[in-house]
Amino acid sequence: MAQVKITLTRSLIGRPEDQRATVKALGLKKTNSQVVKDVTPQIQGMLHKVRHLVTVEEV
Repeated sequence: MAQVKITLTRSLIGRPEDQRATVKALGLKKTNSQVVKDVTPQIQGMLHKVRHLVTVEEV
């Protein structure tokens, strides 16, 4: 299965609670933190919701 590396590149200060919860559910905590996730429809939807806050790279 394909994997992606997700990096939180923008701050969560002043963001709506649903976006904060999505970033937390992805496993990101601080700016510049990174996680590697398998690509699933659920992860793709989460990334679409916070696409302006994160950077995504294929692994």
